[in-house]
This record gives sequence, C-alpha cells and structure tokens, in this order.
Amino acid sequence: MNSYLKEQDLQHIWHPCSQMKDYESLPLIPIKSGKGVYLEDFEGNQYIDAISSWWVNLFGHSNDYINSKIKEQLNVLEHVIFAGFTHKPALNLSKRILSLTASNLTKVFFADNGSSAIEVSLKMAFQYFKNSGEVRDRFVSLKNSYHGETLGALAVGDVELYKEIYEDIIIKTLQAKSPAIVSEDDALEDMAKVLKQNRGRVSAVIIEPLVQCAGNMKMYDKSYIKSLKKLCEKEGVFLIADEIAVGFGRTGEMFICDEEIKPDFLCLSKGLTGGYLPLSLVLTTDEVYSKFYCDYSEGKSFLHSHSYTANPLACSAANATLDIFENENIIEKNRKKIELLGKLLKRFEDLPRVENIRQRGLIGAFDLKNYDFNKRENLQIYQYCLENGVLLRPLAQTVYFIPPFIISDEELERVVDVAYEAVERLGY
Repeated sequence: MNSYLKEQDLQHIWHPCSQMKDYESLPLIPIKSGKGVYLEDFEGNQYIDAISSWWVNLFGHSNDYINSKIKEQLNVLEHVIFAGFTHKPALNLSKRILSLTASNLTKVFFADNGSSAIEVSLKMAFQYFKNSGEVRDRFVSLKNSYHGETLGALAVGDVELYKEIYEDIIIKTLQAKSPAIVSEDDALEDMAKVLKQNRGRVSAVIIEPLVQCAGNMKMYDKSYIKSLKKLCEKEGVFLIADEIAVGFGRTGEMFICDEEIKPDFLCLSKGLTGGYLPLSLVLTTDEVYSKFYCDYSEGKSFLHSHSYTANPLACSAANATLDIFENENIIEKNRKKIELLGKLLKRFEDLPRVENIRQRGLIGAFDLKNYDFNKRENLQIYQYCLENGVLLRPLAQTVYFIPPFIISDEELERVVDVAYEAVERLGY
C-alpha cells in the first residue's frame, strides 16, 4: 500500500515547501492514522509528532473530546454564508476569545488561515487611515520575520528564501532591526529611526511576539514589545501582533500581548482549532471598527471575505480546544513539561556541533555550527529521526522541538534522545 500511494501521489500532487525532485531519494510517507502524539503509516511504523504537524496540533491527533464536538456540530449545521447570517459556534468562540485577550480588543473578524489573518490586519490598518483621509502606504516589520506566504504577508516578512523571487510584485515595506538578533536597545533605536523617517506614511508595525519561528526560531524578551507598544502610540501607528504560531500556550502564556501591551490587532490561527480545521481570527478595537461603520453609500465598508468564513465545524473545534484549556488547567500543567524540556535541552551542550541552545515555553531549539548547506545536514537529521520513530523537521541549521501539549515525559525524553543521536552522528 505504501508504494502504491507514493507512486500515485507523485503523479498528481505538488507538495508545499518541497523541491519535488527530492522525493526521488527522500520518499514520501503515507500516513494511515493518528492518535495522541503518534502518527502511523500503512506498514505499522509509528512516529512521535514532535513538531505538532506544522505547530498546530495541541492536544494530540484524533482527540476524543474534539472529535465528539465536531460530530455534534456536523449533525446540526456544517456551513452557512457568514454575510447576513450568524450561528452559535461563532458567537461563543468570539465571546470566549475576547475574554481571554486584552480588554481593548472588542471585535472579531474571521478568516481561513494564518496568512489570510495577516492580510486582513494589513488591509484594515491601511483602510482605517484611508477612511480618515490619509494614505499610509508603508508597514514596518522586523528583520528575519515571517508572516505567511500570500503576497501581503510575504511583503511584511523578511525571510529571503520565501520572499526574494516575488520582490517585483509585492508591496514595498520597511524592516527594522530585530531584538532576536541585536540588543533590545539597538532594536528599539532602529525602530524609532524608521518610524521617524517615515512619519505619516506608516500604517502599522507587525511583529511575531517572542519567537521568530520560521526565521530559525530566534527569540527575544517581552520587554521589547512593551517598549515597542509605547513607541507605536507615540508615533500614532498601529501594533499588529502575529501570535499565529506562538499563541495558545506555546510560550507558556495563553497569549503574549496581554493587558499590559494591548495590541491594536491580534492575529490567531494554528492551535486555535487544536490542529483540526483551517480557521483564523483577527481581533481589533472599537476605534478601528468605528472607522468602517457608516452608510453603505459612503464607501468605507471593509469588503473582505472568505467562502468558509466562520465555518461552524471549525468554530466547534476551536470551542472544544478552549474547553480543554479551561477544564484541564493546561497552562499550569504545561509548566512541568516546560521545565523538563529545559533540562533535556542542556544535554546538547555536550555536542561540539551545537550552539545557541534556547527555549520559550514548549518551544526549544539549537543551531548547528559549521552547517554545510550542500550536504543538507537537516535532511540527514530528518531521515535519521524518522527511521527511529520521531518526526522532526529542522529549519536548515536549526533543530527545534514543538511537541503537542499531551506528550508524556517519557515520549519527550525519547524525542530528545533521538535528536541527540542524529546530531552526534553528523560529526565534523
């Protein structure tokens, strides 16, 4: 069955973030089922999903509780147009998510995925000023940032691998130094300089709070965000917090941009539905909302839509995910796992190839010294780990761990053991 599925797949499917020619020597793995932290192929091999299937799966595959809530909803309403109609799963989700985030966030706009949420926030920020009689055609992001791969999201990103080829067709944006790469003071000084030089032209600053995930898991401190928010207020620009990858407890906090920071826009996705269904949210303020509220003839409406906006099944998965957070005290329970991951990461200090060991909550990472891009050592690690029952997918020289929250201590230790062996085998 495995061979047949691989053959059929390569005839018909173009996979994401892949050079398809690689699959001539790096075979695809058809997955038959998933349960808990494990994925199982058609030959009975099991793999611990140590990257939560692209950072989305919080409470394990085929979670019994989330399954039951989706099945309940499936028998009632699978979908309805969200223009002119509403439904209880969306309303419940909106009220619950607003109760968990900063008090200035009062309105929820639904979209389908993380990149779409970024597009929505950028368009809203720009149109807010346009509706006020200003054209502010610039956005500022941090160097080394990643916000998605649609054209607007690419524009505010700064990972050359994804962005460079499309430079001719994306909007022009500005980048300031990242506190994950330079000192916090240097980063704030550079941001202040960029905003001052472009005063009256910038709609918003957008950041990934604490961890630049696709930018090789580079990390920085919350104090930078607090200072940045004050700077944005001083300059009269919005702050967009992209917590798509880092929200829902990944860093140890439910959300990073809290009551102390109060972003103007908060973008959420990935873990929102526990890894089940595509859904994203953009939270914003009454002030922003009011600039679009008018008679239709004034032409200030926000005309952005998705066919599957606020899909009831996805909203039900999201509500079930929030139930688990509430009923099982997940943020508190995760503290022991965070502590264990920190202890396990110290083991890599013994390996001469390893540097920059770092951690934010249940995100752990390290880099390989003298990384050889031509040898594609990341693929060597990936293959070794798969052969030993662990799914890790290094970002070039960066090996990282983003496990589901339900992973046991023994399973987490197994993941780290296999990764250690994989790196140890590389040698110099």
